[in-house]
Amino acid sequence: MNFLSDYTNRGKTLCIDDGKIPLYQGGDIEEVLYISSLALRLSTPDNSKAMEIACEIAAHLSAECGEIFRVKIVPPGCIYIELTHLTLADWLHSITVVNTELKSIKNADSIINTDKLVFPIQYSHARCCSLLRLAHREGLIELVDNSLNVGYFQSAQSIPWLDDDQKLRLHQPDEVRLIHQLVKVVDDLVYPDARSSVNWGKTGLKLSQAFDNFWRNCRIWGEVKINSRELAQARLGLLIATQLVLRSVLETKLGVFAPLEL
Repeated sequence: MNFLSDYTNRGKTLCIDDGKIPLYQGGDIEEVLYISSLALRLSTPDNSKAMEIACEIAAHLSAECGEIFRVKIVPPGCIYIELTHLTLADWLHSITVVNTELKSIKNADSIINTDKLVFPIQYSHARCCSLLRLAHREGLIELVDNSLNVGYFQSAQSIPWLDDDQKLRLHQPDEVRLIHQLVKVVDDLVYPDARSSVNWGKTGLKLSQAFDNFWRNCRIWGEVKINSRELAQARLGLLIATQLVLRSVLETKLGVFAPLEL
């Protein structure tokens, strides 16, 4: 906002004086990115200066936050902000080890809901819990002791998200799709947009379906466990993140029980 001081008066008329910059998540399957049309809003009525403004904003962001995200400009003046692998790894770590972002409630009914939208979410949550307990028993991942009973699964140690080249180990299509869904759901949980409502049943179902595809196509045990232990651990870390987000959706938004087993 300080950088945009030249556009302050115009910004107020565009409802950005409260600090809320127009931003939405892009759908590119190969990368996690956000798109802003701010330059278009700050431009002249015919958008003739949009690219110029976008380039100035991009240069500022790159200079200040180059390690957090990469910025590129797409005509007629959209700003694409792509999260780096290191940023994604730090974010996943914050959920799976530190877990400071998500909170659940205690008063959800302890029953299985047979609603066609809710039950698949509960089933996926229980499946995540079952797989994580199995991995803990086999020594593939170490979970915090008290998490095994209360259902707030957390890793007791850092998860090897990045390879030797500082790239995410999780780059298969179904891995990336699941990460996309996790980012989107956590954004809606932590930073809700007052201008739009979220259908949490459908949102939870999309995350559940992304988990199902991930589990079906991305192995953890067998050959992967033997030959690619760090990849197996990274995939288990993704299970921890999925379980925590599913639980938050079930208990906080849908007001139903998040079962540890079925």
